[in-house]
Amino acid sequence: MVSSHLLIVYIAALVVVFAVPGPDMALVLQTSIGRGARSGLAAAGGLGVSRATHVTLSACGVAALLQSAPWLYEAVRYGGAVYLAYVAIQIFRSPVFALPAGDEADRSSSPSRAMFVKGLFTNLLNPKALLFCSVLLPQFVRPEAGPVALQVTELGVLLVVTGACFDMVYAFGAARISNWMRSHPLAQTLQRWTFSAALIGFALRLSLD
Repeated sequence: MVSSHLLIVYIAALVVVFAVPGPDMALVLQTSIGRGARSGLAAAGGLGVSRATHVTLSACGVAALLQSAPWLYEAVRYGGAVYLAYVAIQIFRSPVFALPAGDEADRSSSPSRAMFVKGLFTNLLNPKALLFCSVLLPQFVRPEAGPVALQVTELGVLLVVTGACFDMVYAFGAARISNWMRSHPLAQTLQRWTFSAALIGFALRLSLD
């Protein structure tokens, strides 16, 4: 088991990471503002599954493979950048509030399914998220403290849960201001431009770094 001291430091590091604006945060905020909390939570669910996948792949050594095979890393990196740009264009071209307000928007499961998939691929196609797990997790593993697999599992679960908590805060917080934005067309336009530009920026950063 990971010591209490290391867990506190680890959670503090995760809080800093998830509080910094990134494509995951932008997607949850945009989805929640435009389609409501349910769709925002669906996108957050996709992000959670992707993070769990990255933790598992990191534990299996896939991150090391990406580092040792530059062409594979580049392929995943550019694929992720293209996908982020595609999502940004979708946001820009579609109306901010694509679904009706109120309960009618929540009765359809199809948009939620689509948002889940979008959240899944937004994070899954980001090789930096995988490399982040491979760099962060070993820093808090101590072989003398017990089975390494158990410690990695504990740290991985904490990473997924912490990310989910932040995503839920973003989803419910953004959904609360959606009613105000519905009555302010200029705010809707600025919101769409802002999130589209943010995702384009993240795509460029991913492709150029």
